[in-house]
This record gives sequence, C-alpha cells and structure tokens, in this order.
Amino acid sequence: MHGIDGLTDEMIRAVLGYAEDRLRLDPVPLDKGSRDPAELQAALAGLLGADGHDPALVLSAYAESIAPAVISADSPRFLGFIPAAPTKAALLFDMLISCASIQGISWLEAAGAVHAENMVLRLIADQAGLPDSAGGCFVSGGSAANLSAIAVARELAKSRSGQAKDAPTKDAPTKDAPTKDAPTKDAPTTSNRRWRVLVSADAHSSVTSTLRLLEMDPLVVATPDHRLTGAAATAAIDADGDPGSIAAVVATAGTTNAGIIDDIEGLADVAARLGAWLHVDGAYGGAGIFAPSLSGRYAGLERADSFVVDPHKWLFAPYDCAALIYREPELARSVHSQDASYLDVIHDSPGEWNPADYAYHLTRRARGLPLWFSLSVHGTRAYAEAIESALTLARQAADEIEKREYLELIRPPELSVVLFRRRGWTSASYARWAAGLLDDQVAFMPPSAWEGETVARFAFLHPQTSMDLVASILDRMA
Repeated sequence: MHGIDGLTDEMIRAVLGYAEDRLRLDPVPLDKGSRDPAELQAALAGLLGADGHDPALVLSAYAESIAPAVISADSPRFLGFIPAAPTKAALLFDMLISCASIQGISWLEAAGAVHAENMVLRLIADQAGLPDSAGGCFVSGGSAANLSAIAVARELAKSRSGQAKDAPTKDAPTKDAPTKDAPTKDAPTTSNRRWRVLVSADAHSSVTSTLRLLEMDPLVVATPDHRLTGAAATAAIDADGDPGSIAAVVATAGTTNAGIIDDIEGLADVAARLGAWLHVDGAYGGAGIFAPSLSGRYAGLERADSFVVDPHKWLFAPYDCAALIYREPELARSVHSQDASYLDVIHDSPGEWNPADYAYHLTRRARGLPLWFSLSVHGTRAYAEAIESALTLARQAADEIEKREYLELIRPPELSVVLFRRRGWTSASYARWAAGLLDDQVAFMPPSAWEGETVARFAFLHPQTSMDLVASILDRMA
C-alpha cells in the first residue's frame, strides 16, 4: 500500500485526472447534497471489506454517488450559510500539502511550513493593526478558535482572582488598558464561582457552545438594532451589578446571519475598564479589513487580545482554515502548551515557534500553506478586489430588492449578507421556493430567520456570482 507499483500508478493517473477535471470546472456546478441514505448505501455497498477493489471502480463510485450528493460550497450559486470560494492556486497547493502529508505541529518537525504560515498570520495581524508581538496559529475553524481564545481569557481571569496558581499573568498593562492580572473591585475569589463572558444576542452559536464547555456563563446583551455597542454593554453591566465575574468581552466583526459589525472600539473601552479580555470573532466578516471601502468599520480591532478570521470563508482558502491571533501569544502558550516527556524536545529551544502551543490541538495539518501560496501568487490587491466584488454585489442586490413591490429589504447590508422578505409568504412558502431553486440547480439559498420570522437571505462571497443570477432568483419570488 505504501510503495509504487502498477496499482499505485493507475491510481495516480486516475485521481490526478479527476482532480484536474474538477479544478478546470468554470463555473463549479452546484449539485444537490441531500440524498436518501438507502440509495447511497446501495451505491456504495461492498466496497469496504477484506478484499480491495479496482481503483477505477472506487473512484467511479465517488464520482457518480458521493460527489453529486455534496453541494459545492465553492459554486457561485451557493448563496446560503457562508459560502466558500477557494482560488485555484489554493486548491492546487492544498493537493500538494496532502500529497506530502505535511503537518505543522512544531518548529522541530516543520520549520519551513510554520514560518510560511506565520508570515500569513503576520500579514493579517498587520492589517488588523495588532502589534509586532502578535501571533498565533491556524486551526480548523471559528469554533475551535473561539474555544481556544476564551479558554485563555478564563485562565487569565482565574489568575487575577487567585483561583489558579499556575495560570498566566500579564507583566504590564497595555498603553490604553489596565493590567489584566489586577483584580477588579468585585472579582470572584472563591473557586466555586463561575466566570462569565459578555456577548451579543447575535454572537455566533460557537461562543455559547464554548462557554458551556468551559463552564462559563454568558451575560447576553440584546440590542434593538442587533449591533452590540459599548453603551449597551455598559448599561447591561450596570444593571447586572456583578462586573467582577466578567472574564471576557466578545465582539463580532460581521455576524453570520446579517453581517453586522459590533462597536469594537466601544467594547474595547468596556473590556479595559473591567480588566477583561477582548475577543473579536471575525470568522466571516473579519476579512473585510482588506477592503478599502470598509476602512474605519473595524476601529478598535487593534486593541483586541485575540482575533479570529476564517480564510476558508472570505479569504478564498480551502476548508478547513481559521487564523487565530493573540495580542500576547505567550499568554496562550502558557494555557495550551502540552506537557509530556516525549514532547520535551520540541520545547528545548525557547525561541522556536510551535503552533501546537497556541490552541487546543496538538496534531495539525499545515492548513495555512495553501493561503500562503495563493497570496504569494496573486497578491493582496487581488484579494481586496475580490472582497470588494461581494460588497458591491450585496449593495446592488439590495437596490434590486427595493425596486420590487413584492419584496422588502430588512436592513441595508453592511458586509455581503442581504436579508429580505417576500411580502405575504409563510415559512412553507420560503421552503418551497428554496427547494425549487436547488432542484433546478439555480442556487442553494435556504431560508433564514429574523426576529422570529422566516426570511430570505443572500450570502455573497464568490466573485463569479452575477447580478443576472440574483435577478433570476428574485423573479422566482414574484
């Protein structure tokens, strides 16, 4: 199985041929995704067993049964959830990473890969305005990044309250914030006290999941316009009366459902007053820092203690890829570095950078390398233009919606998500419409919800999505 023989030679030609054909698709077809499990079972039955099969037969089963039952998130017709649009360069290099089974655990094993990944993290950190000290690693997605970052915030809060002897401490305050290891007036001092995180009602679901796993509680702030501001956070804290239990403040740089950027600057002020950690979840919308037209919208991001953006979304990398960046990486290292006798060797040189030390993971693929390759090939200007194309399309779609009497724009788009309603429709009406779009391979655009009401939602990302497609989708709602 590990050598080169006739069977391997046949597989190389067949699989690379299929991969080339897939890479040459322009545009990528949508396909249909969901399929009867019994049908899939029948198509794939007998392939897994004691004896092997002709590679051509197995590849055919994939091409004819598995692939068509996976909706292509990289199709310009994929307009639901948050799409993907990896560049051809990134996809090609991802194949190379897989072919070489390149991992990125430590400097000892993969200095070249780690250095290249760190160059990309540095590029993102610079764009975000974070200091030269900033750094981190690539993880699987926003959920893993949120978990890893908030875990650091919790341990830091425990340290400042005296709950944990070995938790991280900060040596000195930042220029505009109090030291985070200084106890606040009402800081919890007993080990059975649960820490809390101030979050928006529109924060990503992974934040709630993270708090449950970390045995923390949310202080949820609901706002009429769904944008968390410093003023709203302050009012909630004053009404709550227990500021000392707040370990972190989470700002969202582009909510998933509506593309809203929170008041990061105001929330940074709140976190500074509390001596709390400021985490900015920009998994979807954080890539907007590269768009000139959004200049100023991310004010305050430079004050974040941790920041996440998912390149497999709006930075055109393949799944899975999330960039997690800390203002002071050493704090994260003191929380996440794993201690074992066989791992001592990778920590023998303190100046070396081990990505395994900066998040809840150990084994990891070098998932940042395809982004490094594509950025190196195309340059950041091309990336900025591609991001701007989605912003332009969102504005044009909003204008088109407002021209049609049977439609109503729910809110002007801030990023590339457009929420709207079809007057008079029920939830069942939206479901039938969405199913028809997918059945006819027009688009994948499942309904969403807004303030308890079923609504329609465009999520633009792919530079090849056209206004002609948008108009045809809207026409089907008439």
